[in-house]
Amino acid sequence: MEKEYKSVEEFYPYYLSEHKNGISRTLHFIGTSLVISLTIASFIMFDFRLLLYIPLAGYGFAWVGHFFFEKNKPATFKYPMFSLICDFKMYFDLLMLKIPFFPEKSE
Repeated sequence: MEKEYKSVEEFYPYYLSEHKNGISRTLHFIGTSLVISLTIASFIMFDFRLLLYIPLAGYGFAWVGHFFFEKNKPATFKYPMFSLICDFKMYFDLLMLKIPFFPEKSE
């Protein structure tokens, strides 16, 4: 029986366990960087059509990471909000070097 997560804090270790592959983490980082860039650019340029590309940028890179490198199903399907929050948490943890892009096998 699969565990039910009730909080982001409880979910985040599971989220990281589904993102052990360094290429997958890098692809997530690129996708989230594009999401942030598209959001900022749409407001600076007053071109809100750019926001339409956010799902493609975010999910496109992440799902390539999952399906081709992690070989698992994205947690987004079962925990969409927790996954979105944890994606940004992982992004900033990677950016601040709190976690490595290419984790050791024991992580």
